[in-house]
Amino acid sequence: MPVPVFRATGLTKIYDTGQIQVRALDGVDLELYEGEFTVLLGPSGSGKSTLLNILGGLDTATDGHVWFRDQELTGLGDRALTAYRRDHVGFVFQFYNLVASLTARENVQLVTDVSRNPMSPAEALGMVGLAPRLDHFPAELSGGEQQRVAIARAIAKRPDVLLCDEPTGALDSQTGVQVLQALKRVNDELGTATVVITHNVAIRRMAHRVIRFQDGRILSTEANETRIDPSEIEW
Repeated sequence: MPVPVFRATGLTKIYDTGQIQVRALDGVDLELYEGEFTVLLGPSGSGKSTLLNILGGLDTATDGHVWFRDQELTGLGDRALTAYRRDHVGFVFQFYNLVASLTARENVQLVTDVSRNPMSPAEALGMVGLAPRLDHFPAELSGGEQQRVAIARAIAKRPDVLLCDEPTGALDSQTGVQVLQALKRVNDELGTATVVITHNVAIRRMAHRVIRFQDGRILSTEANETRIDPSEIEW
């Protein structure tokens, strides 16, 4: 039996602007599993990023419950959520958020210096194919290489889960494939539960499971019996 790493019941998020209420999540029930590579698909505004932010402890729900393993995240205070993010969660966003004045190695070291059981920066960068680029600054790296530094930074603390919001959104097809190869390797070799938000429906073919969102609700869930390699994806 697969082991849930996240479990959500009745998860609801309402943003109140003062004039209108926006229901970003509308009673979502969900389980995500250890070692699983999951793709979240859906139009902008369907609730995907809101869900990812709540799972990652960057936002809180208006109603409902969410658990990380046996720990209920719902209702945790800022300090407890900070400890949860530090110890268990890696984030990868569309924009790389690298420190321009630091090398690739030093950008990753920002995380390893505050983690409990980290890899070395060199090991993390080697996992994403950047061993020869350890001492290069972001300006000396391509967009795909910068995103792989961001992935290395996220995985260097050996997180239980890796949450990725449009990680290939700013990249062309060739560099996007390189980034997806890095994410697949992390999932395959480290067993890190990986959740990827994307608008690129072709990426669904490399996932174990695809969850489609619409209007703050889960529209459908689809399992892939055969995953393809990112190099086979047609962009």
